[in-house]
Amino acid sequence: MKRLVITVGNDMMGDDGAGPLLARTLEQSPLQGWQVINGGPAPENYLYVVNELRPDVVVVVDAAEMGLEPGSIRLLSEKDIAGQFIMTTHNLPLSFFIGALKEIVPAVYFIGIQPRVVAFGFPLSTEIKRAVEIIYQKLQAGSLDFPALENNQEMR
Repeated sequence: MKRLVITVGNDMMGDDGAGPLLARTLEQSPLQGWQVINGGPAPENYLYVVNELRPDVVVVVDAAEMGLEPGSIRLLSEKDIAGQFIMTTHNLPLSFFIGALKEIVPAVYFIGIQPRVVAFGFPLSTEIKRAVEIIYQKLQAGSLDFPALENNQEMR
């Protein structure tokens, strides 16, 4: 089974760098059976690579304003993303990107991490660093066992 993580975010925008941090972690400590693409602020630019790789599963990870405690992790649905409840800093709405992925890949998952601060020049918060560690560990264990946004259960 081919599995791919696509991270989204901008290192220069504080906690929006959650995705790139996960990409670096996966590049420095690769997980068997997983490939990674750091999509940066424009992950749609990598759709051609996804099309070439033809993975069975894609996991998209991004900082997402969900109105939760910083560092909270949620598995988000298309409804959450399409309803524009989720705010991101990217040019193209992620709903378009997820829709395009679903035309190529049988299983697409979107994991959102609640940021503390998304502003130019701010460092990553401790909560975001911990959330990225948790996601890495879950991927290592072969699990996407994260609460859905509707659960409102805090993941620590």
